[in-house]
Amino acid sequence: MAWILLTLAGVLEVVWASLMKQSDGFTRPYVTTATVLTMAASVSLLSVAMKTLPLGTAYTVWTGIGAVGAFLVGTLAFGETVGPMRAAAVALIVAGIVMLKLSTPLQDAPDPASARSAAEQDQAD
Repeated sequence: MAWILLTLAGVLEVVWASLMKQSDGFTRPYVTTATVLTMAASVSLLSVAMKTLPLGTAYTVWTGIGAVGAFLVGTLAFGETVGPMRAAAVALIVAGIVMLKLSTPLQDAPDPASARSAAEQDQAD
């Protein structure tokens, strides 16, 4: 479930980056509001995914999805050019995301019912 949430958070990052481009420097109120709300949703989903994914993996994958997605939106929707070096850079980002996904096990989420604080553990010992 964490990977699904992380992917959705990354997609929302692409959405807010695209909206921010269309906000004309936050001068268009409706687009600006949509940008801020989408940012909040993206970061919220990222934080939930981080409950079971390591910080380094979750944040790197989130920004990677955002970077690749923004690149694709930029080229497809905004007519930005794609040269060989830019394409190679994006391919390396995708390779890094795939390698992190394949090499990262889920961390066990702490069970609040059975977790004891350090102070409680010290008192018991």
